[in-house]
Amino acid sequence: MRLSITPEAALIDVPRRIALDGLAPGEQVEVASCTLRGAGVPWRAAARFVADAEGTVDLWRDAPVAGSYQGVSAMGLVWAQVPDTAGARELFDAEPAAALATDILARRDGDARPVRGGFVQRLAAAGVTRREVREEGLVGTLFLPAGPGPHPAVMILNGSGGGINEPRAALYASHGYAAFALGYFKAPGLSDYISATRLEYFETALAWMHRTLKPLQGFVALSGQSRGGELVLLLGTLFPASVSAVIGYVPGAVVHCAQNACDPALGREGPAWIFRGRPLPHVWENNRTATWAPWDQGPEPRRHADALLTALQDPEAVERARIPVEKIRGPVMVLSATDDGSWPSSLYGRMVTERLAQFGHPHAVAHLDFEGAGHSILFPFVPTTQLAYAHPVSGRRSTSGGTPPHNAHADEASWQGVLRFLQQAVAARIASPGDTSP
Repeated sequence: MRLSITPEAALIDVPRRIALDGLAPGEQVEVASCTLRGAGVPWRAAARFVADAEGTVDLWRDAPVAGSYQGVSAMGLVWAQVPDTAGARELFDAEPAAALATDILARRDGDARPVRGGFVQRLAAAGVTRREVREEGLVGTLFLPAGPGPHPAVMILNGSGGGINEPRAALYASHGYAAFALGYFKAPGLSDYISATRLEYFETALAWMHRTLKPLQGFVALSGQSRGGELVLLLGTLFPASVSAVIGYVPGAVVHCAQNACDPALGREGPAWIFRGRPLPHVWENNRTATWAPWDQGPEPRRHADALLTALQDPEAVERARIPVEKIRGPVMVLSATDDGSWPSSLYGRMVTERLAQFGHPHAVAHLDFEGAGHSILFPFVPTTQLAYAHPVSGRRSTSGGTPPHNAHADEASWQGVLRFLQQAVAARIASPGDTSP
């Protein structure tokens, strides 16, 4: 029996071909994977396959007869992994942009000598550089592509977990973008909470990117996840001259209060965003239908989205809190999921695109809505099995929704869509540069 894995080392978004030959026709073999993630926690998956008439097994072609996943999936042994340590959710190394090494072990029945192989998933391509940014009050990490540039740029913002999203920034840089992962809470020297975040901070960050990076044709896109998705839509409306395109992963279409990432002293109904000294009106404010009961008292694992849906039943409160996305001066992409347990991103995505259509938005608009997927849309190829979790700020347990196979599909298809969207947005900017000054 021989095991082949191609390519053995490549970017994380490149699928691998795992194949076996030298088996007897109809013989069964177990193929297992193990990846050390986070603080050295092993994540594992395994599946049994039946060799074809030629004595081969090919995970690009063959569905397992038993094991961690069903159906044909070349990377099923990655997205179906579960951690040895209960509750672990860290998908990357303790150094966020480090490469991930996965061991593959194939064992035929009755054979004490397994065949071993492996592959490496890189987040940073050759020549990508990383440097921490602690300037002008900004706290983030900048990843630059290989080569002199100029490069189009992307700012990356996390959601209600806070922190600095280095893995996504490293991957953006690997595809040719100057990628600035910016922390705005739960990062060194910043607040532990989203409450009362001053939006002038991002105004400073945009000016810093334009001045320091001198991006290609002044192109600076925003990419944010969850609360970060809400935030990038907001920033595109507040600073339209500085923002060339907006990508909202499972974003909100309205302004929300601090929710689970709140400062306990200010409460979950306190403001998340402050601009020019005033809190932005949010959907929970003076809302006649909003109640936290479905979240506070709902069955385990709780769905935060159920509480948000009660707030959306007051049309006047919704209208007061709507993000005026028609003010964005560039292409807009939203990615959402129909089984989002954190908030109704599928509905929010439609609200965004419908409003843009209502106002005749002159730029490209894209909405990818993933059936059966949940809130945690990332990029390929990472485990998608940890659906229930404790919120990193509040500690309250909930479900992000979806199923592992649906989430794995969303991870892969969303990233392909985002890369196409950005490529087209940059091309449009080059074709019609206009005023590139922020």
